[in-house]
Amino acid sequence: MTDLPLLQADKLTCERDDRVLFDGLSFAARAGEVWQLAGPNGSGKTTLMRIIAGLHGDFSGHVDWPAARSAGQDPRQQLLTIGHRPGLRVELTALENLRWWLALHQCVLDVAQAEQALSRVGLAGYETVPVAQMSAGQTRRVALSMLWLVNKSVWLLDEPFTALDVDGVALIEARLRELADAGALVLYSSHHRVNGDARQIRLGDGRGEVR
Repeated sequence: MTDLPLLQADKLTCERDDRVLFDGLSFAARAGEVWQLAGPNGSGKTTLMRIIAGLHGDFSGHVDWPAARSAGQDPRQQLLTIGHRPGLRVELTALENLRWWLALHQCVLDVAQAEQALSRVGLAGYETVPVAQMSAGQTRRVALSMLWLVNKSVWLLDEPFTALDVDGVALIEARLRELADAGALVLYSSHHRVNGDARQIRLGDGRGEVR
């Protein structure tokens, strides 16, 4: 396994509404690590996540993917982002949404695997139910079932524990540890810390502290 970071951020600075969210933030994250983006509401966690994902361009500094670049790989094909809003089409069923998501990542839906993934997140029997008829927690679980369906080097998860009950939180915690143990880099934003070994970027008062 290469010693190059999967993700390297140098001197990231971002303002919103004439307010500095973070200034000069630098860090390097490697395969097998779990990173938490922490801080009070409005401190810039989602904005930083979107910058890393390449979805927010109004910042200064640099985001690089050294390991992918060294291997001649497209970093955009190595990561998967699950946002604070699940990004599901409410008129589609759980399986139809998973087919759509997988197609975006050049993958073909294996119905048996998808049904197993939905069962893992507590949605057995909901495979053909339109998302519009699901609760917020069930909708979140449909999106999080992707954690079992694709193989990615980098996972970016914005508030993955929102709307989940205690059992759901424990399930996703365990899966994030499994992904890291298998060599993936996991970055998630939340007030909840997965474990004591997770690295942390704490935002607040216009600063970003790496712990």
